[in-house]
Amino acid sequence: MSKIVSWGSFLVVFLLSCGGSSKDVPNNNTAPTNLNVQFQAATDSSGNVSFNATATNAVNFEYDFGNGTYQTVPSGSVVYKYPSSGNYTVNVTAKSSGGQTIAKTIQVAVGVKISLIWSEEFDTPGAPNTAKWGYDIGEGGWGNSELQNYTNRSNNSVVSNGTLKIIAFREPYGTSAFTSARLLSKDKFSFKYGKIEVRAKLPANAGTWPAIWMLGSNISTISWPACGEIDIMEHKGNDLNKIYGTIHYPNHSGGSAVGGTTLITTATSDFHRYATIWSDASIQFLVDDIPFFSVANNNTMPFNQNFFVILNLAMGGTFAGAVAPAFTTAQMEVDYVRVYQ
Repeated sequence: MSKIVSWGSFLVVFLLSCGGSSKDVPNNNTAPTNLNVQFQAATDSSGNVSFNATATNAVNFEYDFGNGTYQTVPSGSVVYKYPSSGNYTVNVTAKSSGGQTIAKTIQVAVGVKISLIWSEEFDTPGAPNTAKWGYDIGEGGWGNSELQNYTNRSNNSVVSNGTLKIIAFREPYGTSAFTSARLLSKDKFSFKYGKIEVRAKLPANAGTWPAIWMLGSNISTISWPACGEIDIMEHKGNDLNKIYGTIHYPNHSGGSAVGGTTLITTATSDFHRYATIWSDASIQFLVDDIPFFSVANNNTMPFNQNFFVILNLAMGGTFAGAVAPAFTTAQMEVDYVRVYQ
């Protein structure tokens, strides 16, 4: 009996040893091969694209969807919903259990139907529309050592000839040496997800700091940066034609904010379209429909709630730097603000 058990044990061990060959278990030292990626874009303008990736000796697949969003998919099959139309460069990486990889890049064209839900065309001359815009008023540096005193006076913000002019002056006002304006849609309009596009021409003067941006609507209750901030466009007159797109949130605010830049040639002489495409998966920044930076969004970040819009022209401060001694006045000119979903 003991011999039978011993023989049976030997037989079992022998069979298991044979069964442990590379025929059934992937070799950790073998890189994936034969990577194949197929996709099908939905025809209903929903933005949904079905992907399927296969590879020999792969245990998972990492998708870079081409807009700052990444996802690891063990099966290789996934449906991703793009928030906006565009031509996307998708990179798929197959990985073995030992960490070896093989990658493949494909081009995906996506069509997404969006509708205009809110706009300000600045077609009515005079003061900005009070049904759409309020003002931040006052001085004190605004957390950035800025030099202006914001007012609601018509000489600092006015609509004429189809555009809004936000105008900064060198003039004593309160304890400040400059005046300007900061308009905001807080308590009048806010939105969650979509595309916002602002067509604007920027000032060229050293020390100017024009900005088009958004803050979380709950800022009054949880303060900044917990509310989140999305800077659609910032520009320094001391560094012409360099456009900044940035997000601020806890542990990533001020000098630790997350963002990117792009260079354009005529920011101060021509109008350009500054835009952000924002979804639960990503926040993308564009100039004239050309993306220049994208960051992933997720449910641990404060970018999954309503945000309101801000238009302002600051002077000096920690971002803009020194104001030119000969500065007298400058303006940011805004043709329109449009929000789509």
